[in-house]
This record gives sequence, C-alpha cells and structure tokens, in this order.
Amino acid sequence: MTFQNELINWYQINKRDLPWRHTKDAYIIWLSEIILQQTRVEQGLPYFNKFLENFPTVNDFASATEAQVLKLWQGLGYYSRGRNMHKTAQIIVSNFSGVFPNLHDELLKLTGIGEYTAAAISSFSSGEARAVVDGNVFRVLSRYFGIDTPINSPAGKKQFFTLANELLYQDDPALYNQAIMEFGAMQCKPKSPNCGICPLSQGCFALNHQQVNELPVKIRKAAQRHRYLNYFICEEGNQILVRERKAGDIWQHLYDFPSIETVNESALNDENFISSVKETFGQNTVFTHLMSRKHILTHQIIHLRFFVLKNYIFNFNKQKELNWVSLDKLDELPQPKVIHDFILEYL
Repeated sequence: MTFQNELINWYQINKRDLPWRHTKDAYIIWLSEIILQQTRVEQGLPYFNKFLENFPTVNDFASATEAQVLKLWQGLGYYSRGRNMHKTAQIIVSNFSGVFPNLHDELLKLTGIGEYTAAAISSFSSGEARAVVDGNVFRVLSRYFGIDTPINSPAGKKQFFTLANELLYQDDPALYNQAIMEFGAMQCKPKSPNCGICPLSQGCFALNHQQVNELPVKIRKAAQRHRYLNYFICEEGNQILVRERKAGDIWQHLYDFPSIETVNESALNDENFISSVKETFGQNTVFTHLMSRKHILTHQIIHLRFFVLKNYIFNFNKQKELNWVSLDKLDELPQPKVIHDFILEYL
C-alpha cells in the first residue's frame, strides 16, 4: 500500500469530528485556518464557534469594528492575525462583492494569507491540487523520509514543499491534505509518538534509525528579550484610567493602563524608580504595589508589576492615549490576556 493510501486509511478511521470539515465554504474554512495558526485545536475551537456565531458571513465580519474583532480574539495572542482578518473581510466585501475567493492565486493577494493558508483554503473549498505544508506535515515528511534539512531554512522550505507536492494525491487533494495534517497532529506527535501502532512504521526512516527525537531539525531562534512594565491603576469613583496602545509595539490597539517601562526589575524602594514615577505622575504621587506577573510571548518575556496610584496628575493634552472609562464598560474593551486576567482578579 502506498504512503498516501496508508495516511488516508488511517485518517478515515481516526479523524476528529471538527465543524470546518463539514463545509466547502471558503469563508468558514478561512476562519478556522487563521484561528488555528499558532493555536491548538482544543484552544481554538471555542474561538471558531464564537466568531462564526457573531459573524456568520464575511459581510458581518467586515461590518464589525476592529475593537469588536479584537475583543472576540482576546486570549488567542498574535493579535495581528485578528486585525488582518478584519482587513481581509473588508477587502472581500469591497473588491469581491462579498464572495470569498477559493482559488490559491487569488487568496495569496489577501492580507494575512500566505502560502500555507492559501493552499489549505483552496484545497479544502475547491479541491485545487495544492499541497498543504504546516508544522505537522514538516514533521511527518522529515521523519518518514529522513530529511535533516532545517524546516525553517530557505533550503528546507523549498525541499519540503517540492516533496509535498510530488506526494499530493491527485484524485482527492483535500482528503490527502487533511489526512497528513491530522496524522502529524494525532499520531506523529512532536514528543513521544506511539510508533508501535503507526501504520507507516515499517518504512519510517526516523524510527528505523533511532532518530524520532532528532527530526525534524529546526534552527534555533534568537533568545527572547526581557521587558519590565510597571502598570499604575488609577480609579475615581466608578471610573478607571486606561490607555490604548498604539502601533509599533506589542498589543497594538488593545487597552491596558498607564505604565512606565524600566530596563530591569527595579527594587520598590529604588530611588531612580521612585523619581521616575514622581516625574511622570507628580511629586505628591503615592503608589502601592499590588502584584507581579510574568507573560511569555514568542520573542519577548514581559515582567509586569501592578501598582495602585494616588495623588497623581495627568496632562491629557499630551497623553491623548489615556481615557477614563466606567468600570462596567471596561470589559467591552479588547485587552491583552495578562491585563484581562489582572482585571478579573483585582477589580
């Protein structure tokens, strides 16, 4: 039996029942693919259901505000994905008369859609013969065929994409793509795969050469950068002071609180830190430490401290990103997950 047939047979027996597998609607498939980028199915499924419930059509998505989209996205991370989805929905309404394209080359022209996503949407919605290559596919091909070229190198990407397209099951590309992706997710797992029940074990290079834990090869990324954010909570009656984060940094267009960033985690009684707080918020400012948190992003580790601030002074003409919002409206604003978690705990 061929490599392709083994995968398809395995898939038909073991596949998960997921809602986007019951449709050829390119819009619904697009929703699932973008949401599941950098996200496990178990985590992404509730978000998919929530987005589809709120935006059943691409026209509904395009009509939403960015804040509404980001609020639904809250907790998924990589917020640029949510912003790009909103832009794409608006482009489809204005340039495609609200009809979501389902062909690879058209899809590649849309914001936030790269080679993998275009191949997935076109394959699953129209049956176009495009090989889908995600992390799961890289892993299956690397282990089975014994390829040690780094998967995140230009040479590796070219090698794997060429092989994936050579292996594509032309009679039913969508079925084969789903099969190999699901096989990588459920059977050929990154760690401790159960090779004893694998239907491909006999021909698997990695298993037969004791290299399952060594493949695939990936070039290590640069070390994560550490950042230290000190947040100040200012409440007046039923209102709290919030800040909309601007472009050019993490959490663009999400809401947090007034803050001071320091080069390290200064001691609470450090004279330089105290001086910085008073220069920013006024010489009579009094601040009390509430709690500390750590938040890990792909390229950054964020160290956060939260303080209650009293006797402060703000120049709203210079700090236009700051605004008072009522506590009952606070939850309507899109926030970074770490800020949302703090609000749930403190407010």
